[in-house]
Amino acid sequence: MGELRIALQSLKMSIHTRMQYRVDSAVAALAVFLRESANIIVIYLALIKFDRINEWNVNEMLFLFSLLFLTYAFVVSLFADLRYFSDTIRDGRFDRLMVRPRGLLFQLVLNNADIIASIGHGTLGVILFLVSAGRVGIQWNFGTILYYTAAIIGGVLIQGGMFIIFSSLSFYFVETDSIRNIFYWNMRKFAGYPVSIYPKIIQMIMIYIVPFAFVNYFPAQYLLRKPDMAQYPEIYMYLAPFAGIVIYAAAYLFWRISVKRYKSTGN
Repeated sequence: MGELRIALQSLKMSIHTRMQYRVDSAVAALAVFLRESANIIVIYLALIKFDRINEWNVNEMLFLFSLLFLTYAFVVSLFADLRYFSDTIRDGRFDRLMVRPRGLLFQLVLNNADIIASIGHGTLGVILFLVSAGRVGIQWNFGTILYYTAAIIGGVLIQGGMFIIFSSLSFYFVETDSIRNIFYWNMRKFAGYPVSIYPKIIQMIMIYIVPFAFVNYFPAQYLLRKPDMAQYPEIYMYLAPFAGIVIYAAAYLFWRISVKRYKSTGN
């Protein structure tokens, strides 16, 4: 309970720091919302013209995007300090964490929460969900609500696990921005669309290497049951909420192994 209280206090301090200038913070959150909304509007207009993408209609696509934005809204609050962890290594801030009487990863998670980005992405995710959820044929009941909630948690853990893995690589290479940009940010752009539309090599990456398919595609398939799911094992839909636990545990183990290789940059 003590560590949870400290973590929540750290989150509270991060929020207060980010929201110190409320007007500026509100404008920044709006800017994030409008930036991401612009991409959705372009996709929406394209889908109106072409009607479907591999049998996915516009509302089903919006539902797919809603999972992506909602999960990232939590990720950017919980794991904000890990997004650019190589900077922490490079400027010597990680040395200060090592002399504190708390776990290293514990000090990074929930620290410096990017509440502005969280509000921007989260608001867009909620709007997309409200617009699409009632139009895609999902029978909302206790079972589907429970699955949806578990899928959101799993999606957060998957992306948090990826941030931990990329951060762990900084102990080997120091500078890992290019790796993260290629394998997270670029693949995240692909994740807004059904995985089935991509060439096999991209599908393999998104399922087994950078598993964004378990963040939104397979959870959406469980709820929507689209015909393109036939090309994948059905069990993937049921494993999606649990994939986050496995990936996060593997990422944590990799972190524990990698942190032993840390050498101060001397800054």
